[in-house]
Amino acid sequence: MVTPALAVGTEQKKRYLLQAGEGFSNLVPDEDVQTAVWQYNRQTPGPVIRIKQGETLQIPFSNKLIQPTSIHWHGLRIENRMDGVPGITQSVIEPGTEFLYEFTPPDAGTFWYHTHNRSWEQMARGLHGVLIVEEKEPIVVDQDLVWVIDDWLIDRDGNIDESSLGALHDWAHGGRVGNLLTVNGKSQPEFPVFRGERIRLRLVNVANARTMNLRFTQVSPQAIAIDGQPIVPAPLENSALTLAPGQRIDLILDMTMSPGERMAMEFYLGEEAMVAASLVCDLYKVVREVPLDTNIQLTKNPLSTTLDMANARTVDLSIEGGAMGRMREAVFNGRKLPIQELVKEKKIWAINGIAGLSDEPLFSVERGETVVIQMDNKNRWPHAMHIHGHHFINIDEGEGFDVVWRDTFLLNPNGKKRFGFVADNPGKWLIHCHMIEHQAGGMVTWFEVV
Repeated sequence: MVTPALAVGTEQKKRYLLQAGEGFSNLVPDEDVQTAVWQYNRQTPGPVIRIKQGETLQIPFSNKLIQPTSIHWHGLRIENRMDGVPGITQSVIEPGTEFLYEFTPPDAGTFWYHTHNRSWEQMARGLHGVLIVEEKEPIVVDQDLVWVIDDWLIDRDGNIDESSLGALHDWAHGGRVGNLLTVNGKSQPEFPVFRGERIRLRLVNVANARTMNLRFTQVSPQAIAIDGQPIVPAPLENSALTLAPGQRIDLILDMTMSPGERMAMEFYLGEEAMVAASLVCDLYKVVREVPLDTNIQLTKNPLSTTLDMANARTVDLSIEGGAMGRMREAVFNGRKLPIQELVKEKKIWAINGIAGLSDEPLFSVERGETVVIQMDNKNRWPHAMHIHGHHFINIDEGEGFDVVWRDTFLLNPNGKKRFGFVADNPGKWLIHCHMIEHQAGGMVTWFEVV
């Protein structure tokens, strides 16, 4: 199971001690094999941090790694200086030093935290965890479970394949894709449940690049939140869902199985499928024979959802590059370089003709303005596009989970979408692909709310 972090403090302010360091974890099915990983608080994944909506969270963080690092609080609409992006909101946290993160999340929901320095390596080594902001008036469930889904690239000896870290091939193609799937740091774990229980299951995809196609057996899950924002409860079509890197979904599962039966969450690729994790129903104990008849609709968060389309700022965002792409040149560090020179710099993706962060923002708006970003994916690869500090919504035609408020959206190859949001959080914020190798390879920009 994912273990909570150590918490001290009052009801209005909580303090969690968090430390990054090296350690070992039993990732592979063989219990005798320990894999060298990087961890928060010696846990893989890092500890689940839980606070209540409206509470202030203090996290004294210490870096015991051999590399500088930082922590980004993914999906949280918090103060800009706490966003954890080196060079934009803070300096890197050097080895042997500390940094105090402190913020008060306005939204309840399922969020996560991860390194934002050399993310392509540090995330692949395990630096990520979950942060849950509990509702002031929670819905009634018997268990609240968190499943952190990851894939790891492991060699024959059970070690992380270090020779492939930073491989240009991964950066130019779909990103670093692993050969071992884990849930909460374990291969095919099982979780005990009782017949009649209602389970809130929070799924978080923390993989560097793999989009998870998942489906459930024996039960009919209902989705109640996407990327931390409540939705009208809706059943999953064919009990299946797609979760791109960085995305989260909250589900309600009623344990209607018979004693001794199991519910499997399967990962599937084409016609092939494998069990990722299971809920196993106790042989004897029964909690209830009839499912709960209580409300599962979550209370809305204080998110600005009224878009002023008549006065909206429209921004074009064109994504080019990658293997088999048509990019011939791009600006990097203020100089226009041909593709051959960009490859030497490992900058093989560009946004609006610029590879990597530029000195000037993609756009600057005043606080409260409505922004419409027209994303045009001019290449053959999907991209999980993430906007820091805000949630946004697809304003083009769509259905189901394509038209809910998100912080990360899966943009299909050669796809075009328009996303709208209210720029109500002052500061400098990133827009990037959460296929982390694509971000490292140049698919990142920023905007400013003043």
